[in-house]
Amino acid sequence: MKLQIFPSLAQGAVRVPPSKSMAHRLLICAGLSQGESVIENVAFSQDVLATLDCLKALGVSVKIEGSTVTVQGNPNPKAQEILPCRESGSSLRFFLPLCLLSGGGTLTGSQRLMERPLSVYEKVFSLNVDFIKLSDSVTVQGKLLSGTFALPGNVSSQFLTGLLFALPLCSGESRMISTTPLESGSYLDLTLSALEKFGIRVLRPDERTFVIPGNQTYQPQHVTVEGDESNAAFLEALNVVGGSVAVEGRNPETLQGDRVFDSLFDQLSKEFCEISIADCPDLAPILMTVAVMKNGCRLTDTRRLKIKESDRGMVMAEELAKFGADITVGEDFIEIRKSPLHPPKLTLNGHNDHRVVMSMAVICTKYGGIIDGAEAVAKSYPDFFDALKKLKVRLEEV
Repeated sequence: MKLQIFPSLAQGAVRVPPSKSMAHRLLICAGLSQGESVIENVAFSQDVLATLDCLKALGVSVKIEGSTVTVQGNPNPKAQEILPCRESGSSLRFFLPLCLLSGGGTLTGSQRLMERPLSVYEKVFSLNVDFIKLSDSVTVQGKLLSGTFALPGNVSSQFLTGLLFALPLCSGESRMISTTPLESGSYLDLTLSALEKFGIRVLRPDERTFVIPGNQTYQPQHVTVEGDESNAAFLEALNVVGGSVAVEGRNPETLQGDRVFDSLFDQLSKEFCEISIADCPDLAPILMTVAVMKNGCRLTDTRRLKIKESDRGMVMAEELAKFGADITVGEDFIEIRKSPLHPPKLTLNGHNDHRVVMSMAVICTKYGGIIDGAEAVAKSYPDFFDALKKLKVRLEEV
């Protein structure tokens, strides 16, 4: 879908969508519970739909009414069907260890998803699990047993989260150790919070060590998904570029790491600054956009952007250059220099990346532009352009 956005002053109030990260975690905990759980305030992005489909493939019953999901859990999950992960890296990495509780299964997804690394699991399971990888699927064969698991914490926290979901259901105590300093550690805080809500105990004697007692039972719960800080960043960015938007529904007590965008936007508005995105990599596209429109910045710890839905550092530099931006992308840094901007003469490419598209939309409210592939927002925020319309941003399909 090609969408033209005209220079517009965003005005009004909008409610932040529910957190995709917490929805994944709460739905999975509910799916592993011994009984019926109710999860309220769920937004059905493509990623969340992938998790729901994977739960069904494990023998979990799911009923949807409005934004409420009733889940009849299966405490002994078994891959009865193929698990369709679509383009959801979270779903793929969360469900793979769950398949191994019963001997294995097949998980499918887009080619780009299957290009994203699974090497952490391949190494940690190398002794007793076979991986059969195709362009659109991965099949795992083997049994997950309790024990000690040493794995890096600087590739993706999703690998650690996947094990945290599965190991409590194993027969003995397990220990999980991060061999590197943790990055995106706040996502592990979200996982531990969800596990605690559903009655699962995980001990953490130090920052990098997790002790997981075995033979635990997930207890059904009635919970509500909080607002999504990652998507709130795109809405609040409209204020930074001149809009007047009240963003409602944010949880001031959230554990979501992307909550830091408020202070980061303030820094970018004041001066050229240096920002580490080690714990908030999903903010990179919108930080680059705001930096281009303000005072520039140097982002560090950016190497993991290569393995997202797109090579985010490179594609953002490519698209922002169409507005006149001057950006250097290094191996583990991105430098954005302050430079004069102008309306783009070329069509913008969304690169099938929801966060790239939403970042482009923000700068287009100032300079205008046409985005090709705008439908990518369905991955995490299907109603994003409806929200922009509500905020009096003028846009139309072309």
